[in-house]
Amino acid sequence: MASLFGPLPRTVRLLDAGAGAGALTSALIGRLCESNAGVRSVEASLYELDPLIQPLLWETMRACQRRCAKAGIQFTFTIQDVDFIQEISGQVAGDLFGTKPPAFDAAIVNPPYRKIGTDSPERRSLRRAGIETSNLYAGFIALIQRLLMPGGQLVGITPRSFCNGPYFRSFREDFLANLELRRIHVFDSRGAAFRDDSVLQENIIFHAVKGRKQPGELIISSSSGEPGGIVAEKRVPFAEVVHPQDAEKFIHIPSGTDHDSAKAAMHGLHTSLASLGLTVSTGPVVDFRLRAAIRWQPEEGTVPLLYPCHFNGGTVHWPKPDARKPNAILNNETTRPWLVKSGIYLLTKRFTSKEERRRLVACLFDPKHLDAPLLGLENHLNYFHENGHGLERNLAVGLFAFLNSTIVDQYFRRFSGHTQVNATDLRKLVYPDRKTLEAMGKELKELDQPQAKLDELVEKYIHAPQ
Repeated sequence: MASLFGPLPRTVRLLDAGAGAGALTSALIGRLCESNAGVRSVEASLYELDPLIQPLLWETMRACQRRCAKAGIQFTFTIQDVDFIQEISGQVAGDLFGTKPPAFDAAIVNPPYRKIGTDSPERRSLRRAGIETSNLYAGFIALIQRLLMPGGQLVGITPRSFCNGPYFRSFREDFLANLELRRIHVFDSRGAAFRDDSVLQENIIFHAVKGRKQPGELIISSSSGEPGGIVAEKRVPFAEVVHPQDAEKFIHIPSGTDHDSAKAAMHGLHTSLASLGLTVSTGPVVDFRLRAAIRWQPEEGTVPLLYPCHFNGGTVHWPKPDARKPNAILNNETTRPWLVKSGIYLLTKRFTSKEERRRLVACLFDPKHLDAPLLGLENHLNYFHENGHGLERNLAVGLFAFLNSTIVDQYFRRFSGHTQVNATDLRKLVYPDRKTLEAMGKELKELDQPQAKLDELVEKYIHAPQ
């Protein structure tokens, strides 16, 4: 992270928000002392609330002071034991009797990651500053951007979840409107860089510069995350990372040859889900809200309730008596608005485990073995439908093959590093036309196929441009 900074002014006003033990500031100071880059003074501002780690942070900063003295660099620092979000949000918002926000030439940051509720103190503080986001890390980055001088540099390590999905659209728009994205580094493995944490998504490092014009191209690099691992990098046109016509401002990160070949294969597809006459929705049954109507096993007056645990070999196996999830839901006036008409649906998991080899996992529901007029589809599922009704079978099977293919999985990973697959993400994909999907569906006789067989089928119908 320290190596990503470009030339810095002779006097550097440095920000490290959520500083922890000071490892990031220490790394940057070490690089400045070794490089003889013309920096003569560093004024570091560090924010850290945790009283247990503050003594170590003070110790690290004194070590930085000693190292800078030997290199002929003046180093001063302040450690603020205040809530960065609440403190800076008030200053940025220009609260009456508030102080003017500080300004910085550089920021290096590993912000805290935590969802923040709509009515939480952090969310309210950020909203006062004109920032709308659902996670602390995005709030930190949005505030830091506002504290940078024009040309000021930001290097951060954050979850990759802001790159796609509806919850971060406002943050992406703010980020791309005010920061010039120079470099993105992605780790090939979740576990290597954060092996001691329960990391449900990939983390990326980015280097951005305060400015309103995006570059013609930027550097995309990747490494295993293991100490001493090889770093591979390439220059990519900015228009391949953020597509000019994309209103959602998804950030695509092509980090390997598999991603590039997937992009090439998908490049020839131009059919949207809407033009197929289809849509995808999130399962409407939120089980804890309908707890009184949920039943562990089917009984009179109930209909099937489907969860991801009912996926098996490409089809739905229901009921599942030994499952940790219920199997049925009452069909009554209370539940009926949340039930869907029985029919052939393509279901996908909204959340996949870190161990699953595919990010996209699709499964076919065929009602021919279930005599039920309605279905309960739980909120951890997405389902493809045609105006609220089921799909024609060959079309559904073609979609099944397409979404479960390696090509689509690799393409999807270009813009999503999270284990969550939102309905919005599926709407953003391009698809083969209806005729092609139906032809694939007609050819695929058995759904429970090895991955190689599915890929062979899809590649037969989808060819990368030569």
